Amino acid sequence: MQEQVLPAELNEYQRKAVFNDSSACLVNANVGSGKTTVLTAKVKYLHEACGVNCEDMVVLTFTNKAAGEIRERLGAMRDQGELVQMRYFGTFHSVALQLLRERLPVQQLGYTPDFLVVDPEEELDMALRLIQDRKLQIKYRNRLKKHLEQEDEEAVPSENGREKLPSPPGRRIQDDMPVLLQAMKEEKRARNRMTFADLIRNTEALLAEVEWRPAWVIIDEVQDCDAWQLALVRRLLDKGARLFAVGDPNQVIYSWRGSACNVFYTLRTEYQATELSLPVNYRSSASILEAASVFSQYGSSLTGNRERGSKIVVKKYYDPFQEACYLADRIKELLGSGISPGQIAVFYRLQNQSGVLEEVFAREGIPFQVSVKHTLRDCPVQYWLLQVLRFSLCREDYPAGIYALSHKEYGERRNGKPITEKTAAAVLHGEKDLKLPLYERMLAFPECCPSLDSPQALYDYFSLDGYLHPTSASFQKDKERILAMLESLFRQQPSEGENLPDRLRSFLNDAVLYGLPEQETKEEDGRVKLMTLHASKGLEFSFCFIIGVNYGLIPLRTAGFEEEDEERRLFFVGMTRAKDFLELSYYTNPDNRVMPGESRFIRMIPPELIQEETADPAQGNLQELRKMVRQEIEARQSRAEETLEADLPELPEETSQPQPAGKEIIQPRTVIHRKYGRGTVIREDDAMMEIEFEGYGAKEFLKAFSAMEFVEE
Repeated sequence: MQEQVLPAELNEYQRKAVFNDSSACLVNANVGSGKTTVLTAKVKYLHEACGVNCEDMVVLTFTNKAAGEIRERLGAMRDQGELVQMRYFGTFHSVALQLLRERLPVQQLGYTPDFLVVDPEEELDMALRLIQDRKLQIKYRNRLKKHLEQEDEEAVPSENGREKLPSPPGRRIQDDMPVLLQAMKEEKRARNRMTFADLIRNTEALLAEVEWRPAWVIIDEVQDCDAWQLALVRRLLDKGARLFAVGDPNQVIYSWRGSACNVFYTLRTEYQATELSLPVNYRSSASILEAASVFSQYGSSLTGNRERGSKIVVKKYYDPFQEACYLADRIKELLGSGISPGQIAVFYRLQNQSGVLEEVFAREGIPFQVSVKHTLRDCPVQYWLLQVLRFSLCREDYPAGIYALSHKEYGERRNGKPITEKTAAAVLHGEKDLKLPLYERMLAFPECCPSLDSPQALYDYFSLDGYLHPTSASFQKDKERILAMLESLFRQQPSEGENLPDRLRSFLNDAVLYGLPEQETKEEDGRVKLMTLHASKGLEFSFCFIIGVNYGLIPLRTAGFEEEDEERRLFFVGMTRAKDFLELSYYTNPDNRVMPGESRFIRMIPPELIQEETADPAQGNLQELRKMVRQEIEARQSRAEETLEADLPELPEETSQPQPAGKEIIQPRTVIHRKYGRGTVIREDDAMMEIEFEGYGAKEFLKAFSAMEFVEE
C-alpha cells in the first residue's frame, strides 16, 4: 500500500525522505534534486497511506507559483469520491490569511473577519499621509519603506525559555518614527486593514488563543524563513504538529529581507529533527555541477546523473555595449538552430543592467521578456477598478473612494475635467453635495449585489464603458483587461454560504497577495528571458549567460564576510539554473565603480572546466554603437507615457547634505523613473547622475544604464 501511492521514478534518497516517520524531518535538497517531487509525494503518502486528512496539514511555500504546482500535482487526490479540501495549502501569507478569516479570534486585536490586506505601496501611501496630517518629522524618508517593513521593534516571540530571535537594531536616529509606527497601527485597525507583516505576526499571536492544531506542518524552501515566519512555524510545532521541511542552505540569498542560514540548525537542535539529503542533481551537466560546487558551502556534495557536457565559456568584452551585440548574434545563432527562445536566459546582478540588452535585442529583432516584480499599480485601469470595488464594500474606506472618484483618467469629471482629490474628499465626508454617478453606484452596491451574477452584469452596473472613454486609443485594451479581471472573480468557486461581497473580499485579498490574474500568466516560451540573479531562483534553462562578472557587480562590494558569502550563494544559484550551456562574461572597460577584468569568482573555477574566449575588439565602431543605442533609448523614453500618479502628499524638504567632491552641481531637471517615479536631478558628471526622488530620497545612477524620461516643465 505504501509503495502504491508513490511515483515509481523516486530514487532511493527521495523514497527514504517520504517514508521517514520521525516527528521532525529536515531534507537538505540540493539544487535540481527534485524537492518539489518529494514534498508532493510526502503529502500524497500521508493522506492515502497514513490516513491524514488534508485539512489537518499546513503546507507552506514562498511563492504562489510553487503552491500552484503542488496543488496541480495533488489535484487528483480524492476522499470517498470527492476531491480533498487543501484548505491550508499556500504561501505563508495566504495560509495566515485563511486562518485569520476562519479560525482565529481577530476581534481580540481590534479587527473584524472581513478585513482586507494592503500592499506595500498602499502602506507607504498611508504613512506619507499620516506624516503630512500629523506634521511628523521623519529623517531619511528614502528609507521609510524599509522602516515600515521592520516596524515592530519588539523581539520575535519564543516559547519554553528558548532564546529570543534578534530584533531589529536599536534606533540611532531620533525622529518621530515611533510615533508614526503607533499611528499606523491605529490607522490599520480603524480601517480594518492588515499588511503582509501583520498577517504573519497576528496569526502567530492568536494561535495561542485557540485549541486547533494541525497534524503536520510541511514547508517548501524552509531556508528562506525570516524570523517571524520561523516564529509562526515554532508556534504550530509547539501545539503538537509534526514537521517535514525541504530546503537548501546553499540557496539562502534573501538575508537582506530576513532569511538566514541558521534555520536548519535552529529546527534541528530545537526539535531533534532527523536530517536527510537529496544529493542527486537531475538538471545540469556534470561540468556545470563541478564548477558550481566550488561555491557550495553547506550540506553534501553535488552528484549529477548527466553526461559531462561542454565546458563553461568565459568571455571577455570591452564594455556592455559590445557584450550586448555579441549576445544578440549568439542568441540569433541559437534560434536559427531550432532552440526555443524560452530556453535561453541572460542573468545580471542589478536590474539597471538590462537597459542596453533591451535596446540592442529590440533593434536586432530578438523576442525577449524582462523579468521585473510587478505591483498592482502597473495596470492603472485594473487598479482603479479595485479601488472602486473596495469603496463599494466599505464606505469608510475613504482613500479608496477618493482614488476612484478623482483618478485623472478613469474617475469622475465635471465640465470635462477630472475632479480633484479635495473635491472627492468633500463629497465623501458630506461637505459637498454633487451628483456623481459613480459615487451613487458605489453607495448602492451592497443592496444591488444579489442581481449582479456575471462579469458583464458587474461591468454594466458601474457603467464602465463611460469611464474607460470609448473614443480613447486605450479603450479596447482597457475593456479587455477589466472583463478578464471580472471573469476571474466569477471563476472562483464560492465557499458554502459565500455571497458576492464575500467573494469580492477574497478576490481583493488575492490580488494583493498574488497580483492580478493577468499578471499571473505562465512564462512565454517564445521569448528570451532577461532577469536578475535573484529572480532566477527556482527556474531552469538550457542556455544561460551570466553577464558582468566583474568585481563591483559579481560580487558586489561587500562590508563583511556574511555579505560576501551571500554573493557566493547567489552566484551558485545563477550557475545552477543552466542545464546544458553556461557562459560567463566580464568587461575590460566597465563603467564607474566596477573593477576591470574578471572577478575572482571566475578564477575560483578549476581551469580545466573553462573555455576562454575574447570578443574581437575590431568588431564595429563601439563609440558609434554607444551613440546609436543611447539615441534609441532616449527616443524610446520620449515616446513613453507618464504613468506615475502625482497624488502623494508633498512633504517638507529635508536639509540638503554636503556635496560630494568631484560632482558638478547642475540646474535641477525633472525625470520619471519606472520604479521610483518623479525625481529631480541634483548632481551630474560625465558618468553619474544623482537624483532626488519623492518618498525615496537621493539615488545615484550610471548614465549608460539610467533608463528614465526627462520631463519638460
